[in-house]
Amino acid sequence: MQPLFQNPNFVHYWIGQIASSFAFQMLSVGIGWQMYDLTNSPMALGLVGLCQFLPQLLLTLVVGHVADRYNRRLICVCTRLAMAMTVGILAYGNITSTISANMIYTCAVFLGTARAFEMPANQAILPNLIPSELLSRAMSAIASAREISVIAGPALGGLIYLLGPSTLYLSSLSCFLISCVIMFFLSYNFSVKSKSPINMGHLLGGLTFIRGNKVILGSVSLDMFAVLLGGATALLPIVAKDILHTGPWGLGLLRCAPALGALLMSIYLARHPLTHSVGKIMFAAVAIFGVATILFGLSDSLILSMFALILLGSSDMISVVIRSTLVQLETPDEMRGRVSAANSVFIGSSNQLGEFESGVTAAWFGVIPAIVIGGVGTIAIVGVWMCLFPDLLKTKTLDKENDE
Repeated sequence: MQPLFQNPNFVHYWIGQIASSFAFQMLSVGIGWQMYDLTNSPMALGLVGLCQFLPQLLLTLVVGHVADRYNRRLICVCTRLAMAMTVGILAYGNITSTISANMIYTCAVFLGTARAFEMPANQAILPNLIPSELLSRAMSAIASAREISVIAGPALGGLIYLLGPSTLYLSSLSCFLISCVIMFFLSYNFSVKSKSPINMGHLLGGLTFIRGNKVILGSVSLDMFAVLLGGATALLPIVAKDILHTGPWGLGLLRCAPALGALLMSIYLARHPLTHSVGKIMFAAVAIFGVATILFGLSDSLILSMFALILLGSSDMISVVIRSTLVQLETPDEMRGRVSAANSVFIGSSNQLGEFESGVTAAWFGVIPAIVIGGVGTIAIVGVWMCLFPDLLKTKTLDKENDE
């Protein structure tokens, strides 16, 4: 088997992902901080997130079709170029002192729209670039890059913001442009697999395929409900201040802990890919995610809470790698865009709703009961899903040809 990082196509794709991820993470810090500076309103911060999420939700059916019908490499290049131009507008607004909350809202909508088209094309192109036996390792390596950007991107963005918001936006713009150039020169042979007429059945093909494939439906819905019920990280500021009695530095450590666990696990999986009993391993990982959530809810120690969050992040990474790989392997190439778009919306929606669920249960029952209830619910979902999706439980490998 060829080593993953000796595959030039993957290396170029991986570097492009790092550049794009760093650009977006730095940009998120800049937009959030500047919006709060302009409005001093927590609601305004929530509206920025909503402006980015709604286009992804509303365009789900369209973007999946586009990723299946048109050149995925050029879609990634054009959407990242559009994001760079949008960031350029923010930089111009700061340089000319014309920046406003409405300008940020508008740019957030543009960014959300561009990401809606970019995400399914970006996910669907990977199996076209590397042999299928390298896909599991590739998913882990990409996850490692993503977690590095999640940890280092906001910190780097915060430091650059000290030099001024325009400097931060120009830095983000540069990273987007670097990613564009790398993706443009990617070796990718595009061919239209199908020219079937566009109708509602075609647009709904991704959802229909997921519903009809028990392995994909089981893995996606299991991950979705785990994230929905285990949204304890949304309550981190309250836990840090009122339960652990720590300051902003403690909150920073708690926020980094899940990403650190995910990073360490993704590095391990890239070197030691899962080769057997992946269905059972996925269920076990989600159950551990639930146990870690309960441990975090019951902890009154910063060290123990960090350990629980590291365990939570590492177990979640196992589930994410298995789900992502299964979705790509089980889906025909001509449908990968639509399936990836539907998958992204499911997971994205569960992230948003998970934060809402945590807030509601915390208001009703208190912070600690809310976190524990989420963990218990996650473990219960594992038990129910093992009965509902026996095909997923029996899945042996991440190699479709050998999974008999």
